[in-house]
Amino acid sequence: MDNLQINTTQNVNLDYKIVGIGERIVAFLIDGLILYMYAFLVNLVSDVLGYIYEDTWTQRGLAALIFLPAMFYSLLMHSLFNGQTVGKMLMKMRVVRLDGTPVHWSNLLVRWMLRLVDIWIFLGSIGILSILFSEKRQRVGDAAAGTVVISTKKKTKVSHTILEEVHNEYIPQFTNVTLLTDKDVRLIKETFYIAKKSGDFKTLTALRVKVESILQTNSQLYDVPYLDTVLKDYNYYTQNM
Repeated sequence: MDNLQINTTQNVNLDYKIVGIGERIVAFLIDGLILYMYAFLVNLVSDVLGYIYEDTWTQRGLAALIFLPAMFYSLLMHSLFNGQTVGKMLMKMRVVRLDGTPVHWSNLLVRWMLRLVDIWIFLGSIGILSILFSEKRQRVGDAAAGTVVISTKKKTKVSHTILEEVHNEYIPQFTNVTLLTDKDVRLIKETFYIAKKSGDFKTLTALRVKVESILQTNSQLYDVPYLDTVLKDYNYYTQNM
């Protein structure tokens, strides 16, 4: 999946994952299955109406009236559930505007009207091709409405934050770790994990020397245990302040 990076008026960078063609097709098929089941129920109701009304036109008219909401399924679901249908909910995706804000009903109306071109007239070929070849994975309806489909899956892990697992019985070794800021610790942790994973011992040593110069420690621990202890100590003190 590609990224959609947005800089807000408060200079906060937002990073969204744009959903690819595969997941969108799966969501579409889920919604199609729901509509198929609804059509099946309407057909059963139509059979029942056939026993009640002898007039065929009355029977067909009532059946068409019952099926009418299905014609607006996509528009209604996206409007009621803030850019999501059942398929999108299950696949954890949402339609938003290009600036990352929630969609307006006018955006959804344009998307829904252009489904005629994207999906129905050309059997989905136009929509698929436009998603595959557009920079932001937009179908024609998205491009016209100024929308994009993003993933709502949570991607933040503990390793992406300054948090470390610290037990209640943990005994810290470096009392002056509070000289560090959250920004310092986040940078230390990111560098530490990347260097550790790649076996970059030179970077680990340089990082350890830098941290020791700030904290003025004189530990006998090796690079990895030292940095790991600093991270745990910082979390111990900040969580218990």
